Amino acid sequence: MTVTRNPRTRDRALHRGPTHGETPPLILERLRVADNPQQTIRELKELVIAYAKQETVDPLKGLVRYVAFGIAGAILIGTGVTFLAIGSLRALQGDQRGPHFTGNWSWAPYGIVVVGALAIAALTWVVGTKRKKS
Repeated sequence: MTVTRNPRTRDRALHRGPTHGETPPLILERLRVADNPQQTIRELKELVIAYAKQETVDPLKGLVRYVAFGIAGAILIGTGVTFLAIGSLRALQGDQRGPHFTGNWSWAPYGIVVVGALAIAALTWVVGTKRKKS
């Protein structure tokens, strides 16, 4: 008496889900040796390339985006501070009624604006480099 086995039934038996408290069975197709070594090499090459992209290219794309937004923000803040300094200088220099500082004091608005800009830069530096106590 010969028993004929249905290959579909055998495949289903290998791929059945684990029952409660049982570990999943091994997938025997992944454990067998490939019939074509060229196919195996091709799959290995594709796997290595996909892994390299996942671990290098994708994080670099995120880093480039992060740096680009940082540079754009720095440019915009720098432009705003420059306009603020020019506005302060114009306010200190005077208005239609005449200059506020005359004679030997005509340099004072420039000095005040430079000192103010340096104070803002120093404050920014201190706040940015302040370490959090944990």
